Amino acid sequence: MKLASLGSGSKGNATLVASNNAVLMVDCGFTMRETCARLASCEVQPEQLDAILVTHEHGDHVMGVLPLARKFGIPVYMTVGTQLAMQATGRHNFQQVEVRHVRLGEEFNVGGLEVFPVAVPHDAREPCQFVFHHQGKQVGVLTDLGDITPHIIETYRQCDVMLLEFNHDVAMLAEGPYPYSLKQRVGGRLGHLNNQEAAYLLQHVEQQKLQHLVLSHISEQNNHPELALAAAVEEGGFDVQRVLVADQQQGFDWLNVQ
Repeated sequence: MKLASLGSGSKGNATLVASNNAVLMVDCGFTMRETCARLASCEVQPEQLDAILVTHEHGDHVMGVLPLARKFGIPVYMTVGTQLAMQATGRHNFQQVEVRHVRLGEEFNVGGLEVFPVAVPHDAREPCQFVFHHQGKQVGVLTDLGDITPHIIETYRQCDVMLLEFNHDVAMLAEGPYPYSLKQRVGGRLGHLNNQEAAYLLQHVEQQKLQHLVLSHISEQNNHPELALAAAVEEGGFDVQRVLVADQQQGFDWLNVQ
């Protein structure tokens, strides 16, 4: 397996997970034109995508999902709750899009890649994140959640590669420009992980097995990559040489799972 990001942050998210036989996209929070350009930088054409997996209905994750799926005939996997939430806004056109519903905790297969949808606490209708299994290797994608539950620890404990949210620094969020209600939302149990919460998860995974850690969904206003990195290394106890950062503009290039 291998993993890449087209961009990660509040202005748009898209992650690629691929094997020799399949290329999957997790979320698509960019316009179709921008998505195609970012795919090209990873040497992927949209026609090569076997599926788009949707974590939840927020715009920075779904802006480009349905237009891309409709134009290139790509099936979309999402929970029933996510589809209902998208439809309720009146902004999303599901016509001529093949939607396949997933159930939290029930694994499914796309092109030989086993995909496990993980329930997470977030302020969305029926949000999930994903763990991928292929040929004895495990890749975990975990962003957009406000708390580390025992179920999450158990599910992500044995990842070979993990893309993990380090959204905000507690002090920066408290002192920053967001209105109080938004600060409460971001910092709450249904919001986003702060640096210390993400580091807490690292303390409970099998770090000898974890080849690479990708710090993701880092807030441009409420965090710095240096602070996230320090938390991963100093509080999470993770080896700095195995850490990468997914930024908003470029994401990161293909990362192979050995």
